[in-house]
Amino acid sequence: MIEAAARLARDQAEDGSWRSDGDDTPGSPAAYGRALATYLARELLEASNPSRFWDAIARADGWLSRQEIAATADAAVALMSSRGSRDRRRSAVEWLDRAQTEDGGWGPYATSPPEPFDTALALLGLARCGDPSEEVRRMIARGRSFLIAGQQDDGSWPETTRPAGGSSYAQRISTAGWATLALLATSKIDRP
Repeated sequence: MIEAAARLARDQAEDGSWRSDGDDTPGSPAAYGRALATYLARELLEASNPSRFWDAIARADGWLSRQEIAATADAAVALMSSRGSRDRRRSAVEWLDRAQTEDGGWGPYATSPPEPFDTALALLGLARCGDPSEEVRRMIARGRSFLIAGQQDDGSWPETTRPAGGSSYAQRISTAGWATLALLATSKIDRP
Protein backbone atom coordinates (compact mmCIF):
# COMPACT_ATOMS: atom_id res chain seq x y z
CA MET A 1 0.00 0.00 0.00
CA ILE A 2 2.88 2.37 0.77
CA GLU A 3 4.36 1.90 -2.70
CA ALA A 4 0.96 2.52 -4.33
CA ALA A 5 0.52 5.65 -2.19
CA ALA A 6 3.99 6.87 -3.18
CA ARG A 7 3.12 6.46 -6.86
CA LEU A 8 -0.15 8.30 -6.26
CA ALA A 9 1.67 11.15 -4.51
CA ARG A 10 4.00 11.51 -7.51
CA ASP A 11 0.96 12.04 -9.75
CA GLN A 12 -0.30 15.02 -7.74
CA ALA A 13 -0.46 18.27 -9.72
CA GLU A 14 1.41 21.35 -8.52
CA ASP A 15 -1.85 22.95 -7.40
CA GLY A 16 -2.52 20.04 -5.00
CA SER A 17 -5.19 18.26 -7.04
CA TRP A 18 -5.20 15.03 -8.97
CA ARG A 19 -6.24 15.48 -12.55
CA SER A 20 -8.43 12.93 -14.25
CA ASP A 21 -10.04 12.45 -17.62
CA GLY A 22 -12.92 14.85 -17.98
CA ASP A 23 -11.65 17.43 -15.47
CA ASP A 24 -14.19 19.88 -16.89
CA THR A 25 -17.10 17.54 -16.14
CA PRO A 26 -18.71 16.67 -12.80
CA GLY A 27 -17.39 13.11 -13.02
CA SER A 28 -19.18 9.81 -13.12
CA PRO A 29 -19.26 6.62 -11.05
CA ALA A 30 -16.17 5.19 -12.77
CA ALA A 31 -14.42 8.42 -13.85
CA TYR A 32 -14.58 10.58 -10.75
CA GLY A 33 -13.74 14.07 -11.93
CA ARG A 34 -11.15 16.29 -10.30
CA ALA A 35 -12.80 17.11 -6.94
CA LEU A 36 -13.73 13.54 -6.06
CA ALA A 37 -10.44 12.14 -7.39
CA THR A 38 -8.50 14.62 -5.25
CA TYR A 39 -10.53 13.83 -2.14
CA LEU A 40 -10.16 10.05 -2.59
CA ALA A 41 -6.42 10.29 -3.33
CA ARG A 42 -5.94 12.46 -0.25
CA GLU A 43 -7.83 9.96 1.91
CA LEU A 44 -5.70 7.08 0.62
CA LEU A 45 -2.49 8.94 1.46
CA GLU A 46 -3.72 9.69 4.96
CA ALA A 47 -4.79 6.08 5.50
CA SER A 48 -1.46 4.69 4.31
CA ASN A 49 1.05 6.93 6.12
CA PRO A 50 0.04 10.48 7.07
CA SER A 51 3.49 11.47 8.32
CA ARG A 52 5.25 10.36 5.14
CA PHE A 53 2.72 12.08 2.86
CA TRP A 54 1.96 15.17 4.99
CA ASP A 55 3.04 17.61 2.26
CA ALA A 56 0.84 16.03 -0.43
CA ILE A 57 -2.06 15.83 2.04
CA ALA A 58 -1.67 19.51 2.99
CA ARG A 59 -1.54 20.58 -0.67
CA ALA A 60 -4.68 18.52 -1.39
CA ASP A 61 -6.43 20.11 1.61
CA GLY A 62 -5.51 23.54 0.29
CA TRP A 63 -6.82 22.77 -3.19
CA LEU A 64 -10.05 21.27 -1.81
CA SER A 65 -10.69 24.26 0.45
CA ARG A 66 -10.35 26.72 -2.45
CA GLN A 67 -12.77 25.02 -4.85
CA GLU A 68 -15.96 26.76 -5.82
CA ILE A 69 -19.10 24.75 -5.13
CA ALA A 70 -20.61 24.58 -8.60
CA ALA A 71 -21.75 20.96 -8.84
CA THR A 72 -23.14 18.21 -6.63
CA ALA A 73 -19.73 16.53 -6.47
CA ASP A 74 -18.16 19.78 -5.23
CA ALA A 75 -20.74 20.12 -2.44
CA ALA A 76 -20.45 16.46 -1.46
CA VAL A 77 -16.65 16.60 -1.34
CA ALA A 78 -16.79 19.80 0.75
CA LEU A 79 -18.89 17.89 3.29
CA MET A 80 -16.91 14.65 3.15
CA SER A 81 -13.67 16.54 3.70
CA SER A 82 -13.68 17.05 7.46
CA ARG A 83 -11.09 19.79 7.09
CA GLY A 84 -13.51 22.27 5.52
CA SER A 85 -14.43 25.44 7.38
CA ARG A 86 -17.83 25.70 9.05
CA ASP A 87 -18.86 28.36 6.49
CA ARG A 88 -17.81 26.14 3.58
CA ARG A 89 -19.73 23.20 5.00
CA ARG A 90 -22.80 25.39 5.53
CA SER A 91 -22.52 26.63 1.93
CA ALA A 92 -22.34 23.03 0.70
CA VAL A 93 -25.48 22.05 2.62
CA GLU A 94 -27.31 25.13 1.32
CA TRP A 95 -26.21 24.33 -2.25
CA LEU A 96 -27.49 20.75 -1.91
CA ASP A 97 -30.76 22.00 -0.43
CA ARG A 98 -31.33 24.27 -3.45
CA ALA A 99 -30.29 21.57 -5.93
CA GLN A 100 -32.39 18.69 -4.60
CA THR A 101 -35.10 17.87 -7.12
CA GLU A 102 -38.78 17.51 -6.35
CA ASP A 103 -38.49 13.71 -6.38
CA GLY A 104 -35.60 13.80 -3.86
CA GLY A 105 -32.59 13.14 -6.08
CA TRP A 106 -29.71 15.27 -7.29
CA GLY A 107 -28.24 15.73 -10.74
CA PRO A 108 -24.67 16.72 -11.52
CA TYR A 109 -25.65 20.41 -11.49
CA ALA A 110 -28.40 22.32 -9.68
CA THR A 111 -30.60 22.41 -12.78
CA SER A 112 -29.91 18.86 -14.03
CA PRO A 113 -32.29 15.90 -13.80
CA PRO A 114 -31.46 13.56 -10.90
CA GLU A 115 -29.10 10.62 -11.32
CA PRO A 116 -28.34 7.76 -8.89
CA PHE A 117 -24.59 8.54 -8.70
CA ASP A 118 -25.05 12.24 -7.97
CA THR A 119 -27.71 11.41 -5.40
CA ALA A 120 -25.35 8.92 -3.77
CA LEU A 121 -22.57 11.52 -3.56
CA ALA A 122 -24.94 14.07 -2.02
CA LEU A 123 -26.07 11.53 0.57
CA LEU A 124 -22.49 10.54 1.42
CA GLY A 125 -21.67 14.20 1.96
CA LEU A 126 -24.76 14.84 4.07
CA ALA A 127 -23.98 11.76 6.16
CA ARG A 128 -20.77 13.50 7.24
CA CYS A 129 -22.55 16.58 8.66
CA GLY A 130 -21.93 15.39 12.21
CA ASP A 131 -25.13 16.04 14.12
CA PRO A 132 -27.46 16.73 11.19
CA SER A 133 -30.25 19.27 11.51
CA GLU A 134 -33.87 18.39 10.89
CA GLU A 135 -33.58 19.89 7.40
CA VAL A 136 -30.53 17.73 6.59
CA ARG A 137 -32.40 14.68 7.87
CA ARG A 138 -35.30 15.54 5.54
CA MET A 139 -32.91 15.89 2.61
CA ILE A 140 -31.38 12.52 3.46
CA ALA A 141 -34.79 10.84 3.75
CA ARG A 142 -35.88 12.21 0.37
CA GLY A 143 -32.58 11.21 -1.27
CA ARG A 144 -32.81 7.70 0.16
CA SER A 145 -36.38 7.40 -1.16
CA PHE A 146 -35.16 8.44 -4.62
CA LEU A 147 -32.45 5.76 -4.61
CA ILE A 148 -34.71 3.04 -3.22
CA ALA A 149 -37.42 3.81 -5.80
CA GLY A 150 -34.85 3.63 -8.62
CA GLN A 151 -33.35 0.28 -7.66
CA GLN A 152 -33.98 -2.34 -10.34
CA ASP A 153 -35.18 -5.91 -9.82
CA ASP A 154 -31.64 -7.28 -10.16
CA GLY A 155 -30.46 -5.03 -7.32
CA SER A 156 -28.63 -2.53 -9.52
CA TRP A 157 -29.48 1.04 -10.47
CA PRO A 158 -29.60 2.57 -13.94
CA GLU A 159 -26.06 3.60 -14.75
CA THR A 160 -25.13 7.23 -14.48
CA THR A 161 -23.28 8.18 -17.66
CA ARG A 162 -21.98 11.46 -19.04
CA PRO A 163 -23.86 12.44 -21.12
CA ALA A 164 -26.92 10.93 -19.48
CA GLY A 165 -28.76 8.02 -21.05
CA GLY A 166 -25.74 6.01 -22.18
CA SER A 167 -25.16 2.33 -21.62
CA SER A 168 -22.06 1.11 -19.78
CA TYR A 169 -21.54 -2.02 -17.73
CA ALA A 170 -18.66 -0.39 -15.78
CA GLN A 171 -20.81 2.64 -14.97
CA ARG A 172 -23.73 0.37 -13.95
CA ILE A 173 -21.59 -1.64 -11.52
CA SER A 174 -19.99 1.53 -10.14
CA THR A 175 -23.36 3.29 -9.81
CA ALA A 176 -24.65 0.32 -7.80
CA GLY A 177 -21.61 0.48 -5.54
CA TRP A 178 -21.97 4.21 -4.87
CA ALA A 179 -25.74 3.90 -4.27
CA THR A 180 -25.20 1.02 -1.85
CA LEU A 181 -22.52 2.94 0.06
CA ALA A 182 -24.84 5.94 0.34
CA LEU A 183 -27.77 3.88 1.62
CA LEU A 184 -25.54 2.20 4.19
CA ALA A 185 -23.99 5.50 5.34
CA THR A 186 -27.39 7.11 5.86
CA SER A 187 -29.34 4.13 7.18
CA LYS A 188 -29.54 5.45 10.73
CA ILE A 189 -29.92 9.18 10.05
CA ASP A 190 -32.74 9.50 7.56
CA ARG A 191 -35.55 10.32 10.00
CA PRO A 192 -36.45 14.02 10.42
